[in-house]
Amino acid sequence: MNPMTTAPTEPALQHAAAEPGTLGVLLWVILPYVVLVLFIGGHVWRYRYDKFGWTTRSSQLYESRLLRIGSPLFHFGILVVLIGHIGGLLIPHSWTEALGITEHTYHVTAVVLGTIAGVSTLGGLAILIYRRRTVGPVFSATTRNDKLMYVMLTLALVLGLAATVAANFIGGGYDYRTTISPWFRSIFYLRPDPGLMTGVPLLFQLHALSALALFAIWPFTRLVHMLTAPLGYLTRPYIVYRSRDTQLGTRAPRRGWERVR
Repeated sequence: MNPMTTAPTEPALQHAAAEPGTLGVLLWVILPYVVLVLFIGGHVWRYRYDKFGWTTRSSQLYESRLLRIGSPLFHFGILVVLIGHIGGLLIPHSWTEALGITEHTYHVTAVVLGTIAGVSTLGGLAILIYRRRTVGPVFSATTRNDKLMYVMLTLALVLGLAATVAANFIGGGYDYRTTISPWFRSIFYLRPDPGLMTGVPLLFQLHALSALALFAIWPFTRLVHMLTAPLGYLTRPYIVYRSRDTQLGTRAPRRGWERVR
């Protein structure tokens, strides 16, 4: 070897040995852009033509006991899961090292918090699905899109949790930030690199594909409410409630306190 030649890094070696092929290009280049168009275009269409349907269609009036248990478990868990995915996919490996966060610290924190959040999310989702299936009025209000959404969301969560357990508790660990994260960012750089995904373990590939499928149907389900915030409540005028008291207006209002008899 020429002493002036720099040895390639581990990601470079993985990339050099990985040839995506036609299927790889279809799954890791074409499919992500199709999903991206559906995700953005679907939300624009939904907002323009189904603005009043942009809601969670709350079923709290039908049943509240199971909802009080399952909803916090699911929502707090999914929030941690989303933050972890955003940090792991969008923040480069070199940035965390520059902040003094070692790979071991990052890995242990991500695995522990990710596993707890995944179990919490999956448990909460199981309670919500059980509630929706066993409570008659809630089940009657469930649409086909809701059923498809629950299936795809459960599949993505199960595959993600299975990949984490298989790689870190059963196997010797897997650093997805050297393959999956650069591939994900390359999609938005408009320089997709499918070779990075070719050597990724199967469970991680299936998890990524299930996530793409979930994002494809996202705009057409109740999940749209996750992209909105009730900011209008801060500036809207107050609501005037009128009394239905039949005696209101038939007697003069008393000044001060009324005598208690």
